[in-house]
Amino acid sequence: MNITKIKIKNLFGIREYEADGTSVELSGKNGTGKSSVLDAIKYALTNKSDREYIVHKGESEGEIIVETDTGISIDRKVRTGKAPYKSVKRDGLEVGSPEAFLKELFTPLQLNPIEFMNMDKKQQNAIILDMIEYPWDMNKIKEWFGEIPTWVSYDQNILSVLNDIQAENGDYYQNRRNIDRDIRNKKAFVEEIAASIPVGYDVTKWESMSAGDIYRQIERLQRENQTIEKAKMLMESRENKIRKFDADREIEIAALDREISNRANQIDKSVASLNEQIREYEKEKEQLASKKQDKLEVIEQTYKANVAHFDAEVAEYAEYADKKPNDVTDLQNKAKTIEEMQSHINEYKRMIGLQEEITEMKEQSQSLTDKIEKARTLPGEILTDCTIPIDGLTVENGIPLINGLPVSNLSEGEKLDLCIDVAL
Repeated sequence: MNITKIKIKNLFGIREYEADGTSVELSGKNGTGKSSVLDAIKYALTNKSDREYIVHKGESEGEIIVETDTGISIDRKVRTGKAPYKSVKRDGLEVGSPEAFLKELFTPLQLNPIEFMNMDKKQQNAIILDMIEYPWDMNKIKEWFGEIPTWVSYDQNILSVLNDIQAENGDYYQNRRNIDRDIRNKKAFVEEIAASIPVGYDVTKWESMSAGDIYRQIERLQRENQTIEKAKMLMESRENKIRKFDADREIEIAALDREISNRANQIDKSVASLNEQIREYEKEKEQLASKKQDKLEVIEQTYKANVAHFDAEVAEYAEYADKKPNDVTDLQNKAKTIEEMQSHINEYKRMIGLQEEITEMKEQSQSLTDKIEKARTLPGEILTDCTIPIDGLTVENGIPLINGLPVSNLSEGEKLDLCIDVAL
């Protein structure tokens, strides 16, 4: 777009100025209005001025008219004590929202390229990157990464967006670092568990085994062993028991003899002193033998009952008396092995679970790595396909370089050339 007409009247230091759009050189002493021409054009396009007084001193109204070869005309008036007037037309028709329309056509740097030199490094880099023409939208981002990264600001150019996506302080990089740390920790747990489990451990085998059946078999055999031991003890102690029973019988007989003898002596003595009771005592004396016999029979029956009871108990264990005790050592060792192996089941399953988690986390980490690498390689692809408006412009790690150097490393002359390139 080229200006075809400029008309300025009573603005800034200009009484009246008019040009037809051909290239002109403004020259003159300080204060003759050279910068006023530029400020007036800037005011027409932006409705802004850094000057405190816009209308020429002593006048009540100032005006500027600008026309272009694209059919755009701008007529802006500043009036003292009255509202300003503006008219923006395109092909003879008034434009709605004229100020917004003009902002889409012009930028401050186009009107004052030197302002670019006064900006900080971050602003300069953003402006340069914004000039790289590459069509993109949020659907493109979702196509590349399968999602919209939420930590990135999308009001900047695509190269800065990609640089933020793959940056070390970005979620992809941070999440991958956290996942890789968890993978290392889980691998250490797996190694620790594996070290505590026997080599060739078969969890299916030991889960299906039961030590209970073996312990029940051991318990049965040990009870049988106790029966065998009791049988041997009974056999070995029978004669002693019988002798004891004989002794008990003899003791009771001896005691009975003493009792009867003593009683007979008492009776004899009583007969001597109590003749009148002789008959009674004689009769009682005659009955003593019968009583003794009755008691002897009771003693003998008790003896026989004791012997019979004990012989019955001995007969019950007779079949075990000649047996050898069962050896349960192997069964005990087998049960112990099962229990020991089953004690590893939970840790083994935990190890398998950790290994599955590690596999899943490796896939997550690789997915993040792929996205980071995608964000790192896309700038190269974009720069291959896009339109680069400045000669010598390249981009490295999201930083624009001019002939291989960042803007801050350019000489003053190179910076001035860059200002003009940016404005153009």
